[in-house]
Amino acid sequence: MIYKFRVVLDLNEEDIFRDIEIKDDATFEELHNSIVQSCDLDGQQMASFYMSNDKWEQKEEITLFDLSEEGPKTEEAKKVMADWALLELINEEDHKLLYIYDFFSMWTFYVELLDTTDEQSGVEYPRMVTSIGLMPEDAPEKDFTANVSPKSMGGEYDIFDGDDSFDQAGYEEFNDEWN
Repeated sequence: MIYKFRVVLDLNEEDIFRDIEIKDDATFEELHNSIVQSCDLDGQQMASFYMSNDKWEQKEEITLFDLSEEGPKTEEAKKVMADWALLELINEEDHKLLYIYDFFSMWTFYVELLDTTDEQSGVEYPRMVTSIGLMPEDAPEKDFTANVSPKSMGGEYDIFDGDDSFDQAGYEEFNDEWN
């Protein structure tokens, strides 16, 4: 079986995406390498996939390397790309992934399974079948501020406004020499 994934760069003014076909028994590391090559990334940075849902919420991580001391495929260990075939984790319900490349620059991609087809004889997989848009030199800027407003703006959170209400709330005075 062949999986066809659409890989879309996040937070860019123009559409930038790649469609990649890959065998269902390929590993997540092979998908990682396909994304790196098709998006002209240098391949020298750490990366992770995150299982996701229809709202693109970040779920379980699949890392490039396991830095924990547990063995592969144990309950405590992180999932490592080289140890897991796509068909082991990708199905009709779980078919969206977030892919983060270079945790300093935070290249962020939405990866979605578009289709499954039969393997074509004489075709070498993985392969990029569609390329739209040119990759920027630098990762798109991210806004890491929370989308939350204080009560004074109709939101649900109080903010500390600098008055002495902090002390009145029963908290001890902050100790400047705590460390």
